[in-house]
Amino acid sequence: MFAFTMLGIGAVLNFEDFLPVFKKPHLVLLGTLTQFGIMPAAGFIIAKSLNFPPQLTLGLILTGSVPGAMASNVISYLARADVAYSIALTSTSTLLSPILTPTFTYIFAHTIIEIKFWPMFFSIIKMVIIPLFIGLILKNMFKNAIFKFQEIFPAFSTIFIAFICGLIVALNKNYILGISLLLFTGILLHNFVGLVGGYAAGTLYRFDIRRRRTLSIEVGMQNAGLGAVLALKHFSEKVALPSALFATWCVITASILAEIWSLSYKNNKYNNFKEN
Repeated sequence: MFAFTMLGIGAVLNFEDFLPVFKKPHLVLLGTLTQFGIMPAAGFIIAKSLNFPPQLTLGLILTGSVPGAMASNVISYLARADVAYSIALTSTSTLLSPILTPTFTYIFAHTIIEIKFWPMFFSIIKMVIIPLFIGLILKNMFKNAIFKFQEIFPAFSTIFIAFICGLIVALNKNYILGISLLLFTGILLHNFVGLVGGYAAGTLYRFDIRRRRTLSIEVGMQNAGLGAVLALKHFSEKVALPSALFATWCVITASILAEIWSLSYKNNKYNNFKEN
């Protein structure tokens, strides 16, 4: 299911979407470093501060170590942020995830449980990179045929991610009752740190306001569906729980931000029009 999700995402991307990576690589590098610099460390610190049990600690670290969510591109569009920059950041972090995700998971979680780097590396290659490029190639080879159906791919992706997250919650239905408040507090803080940290980093880099908002969304939204699937495959359903809940929560908060920033954008345009 997750591989099909990534294939569908590849089918709606274009090779031109990767051009910003080559045109302004330093901006993309800064954004990628910000994401992987903030989220894995934040997951570790929050889990330790709240005295999470080992499996949930590992789960929150894994949630922070995955790349940005593809849904961030849609949220950036709705927020009137820099969509091209969002796509470049998501694509770059996704392409680097076979190396960066196992690396940061190992750095922060190897004292909790044995982290097997290469099995995680090859899992991400099989579930993310190969399907993504197959989708891109199919889009390029059968552009007209794919164009007729490309709008349904995001819908199927959403359904599959929702199914995966629902499955994980169902597997943990008894366990979640005892730790729900603690876990939700950790997820809320993790997402908040990502959104605020991304915006603060953009301010530090002297980005314009649209790019700061993009970086905030990108850092605050993780591809937690990937984290959930990796946790199920390599660890346990309890380790997958933070990712499953984060996947839902980050979409809610980012959507609220997008609405606020979109209204701000419209108001600014209206005020400028009145002044002119």
